[in-house]
Amino acid sequence: ALMFDNDSTSDTMPYMEIEESNVDVAHEATVGKIGDEDVFYLQSRGLDDDDAKQMIVAGFIEPITEELPIEYAVELNRLIELEMEGSLG
Repeated sequence: ALMFDNDSTSDTMPYMEIEESNVDVAHEATVGKIGDEDVFYLQSRGLDDDDAKQMIVAGFIEPITEELPIEYAVELNRLIELEMEGSLG
């Protein structure tokens, strides 16, 4: 999960499908806030605050979008951008 501010929350529900009976498995979830240092770095490269955060989010979801058909990936990215416009502004 990627947190935008101190009021953000996340519920993680791991899912694992194990087909072997003789293995030990564990799971984990990663929850993090957009780092001020990351935003600062991107701003030092010419991006404004909103564009920097959008780029960080795009990088965060890239492993998901690269598995989707291109039409769905483009639409998902557009929906996320629209959602972020309302929450960041």
